[in-house]
Order: sequence, then C-alpha cells, then structure tokens
Amino acid sequence: MEERNGRKPDGRDLGNVIFEFSAMGNSVKVCAVDPVTGLEVAIVGPAGAGEAALRRTAMAKLNYMLEKRRPAPLSRGGLYV
Repeated sequence: MEERNGRKPDGRDLGNVIFEFSAMGNSVKVCAVDPVTGLEVAIVGPAGAGEAALRRTAMAKLNYMLEKRRPAPLSRGGLYV
C-alpha cells in the first residue's frame, strides 16, 4: 500500500488516498481508499495497462462515488408570504 495526494477534477484537494495493488494472473486489482470518509472502491484491469493508468481509473471511480454520496443541495424554491 502507498499513499498519494489526489485532486478532484474541479481542483479541490482530495487529500491522501491509499492505493493497494494486487496481481491476479494477468489482471491487477486496484483498491483506492479515502481515509477521511473511509470509502473504498476497487477496479480490475489488465496487468499490461501500467500503474499510472490503473491509478487514474481508480481515482476516477473514487471521485465518482464521493460525488454520488454527497447530499443534493436543497432547492430554494418556495413561497414567501
């Protein structure tokens, strides 16, 4: 396992992200964990894809899941009397 800094696509700092690479035959399982929220995601890719590509894919999935868990903003619609 190793820690790396990550940034969200909008430039906000994601903080430390923990990556774990596990080789399984000709595939690699990559787990990415956000230590602040405890959210963990996993991807499986070909071993020949390279570490950087697998890391980017895992970060993209982690960003997607973090955004998905974020509550929707309250609508400001309503009637003022």
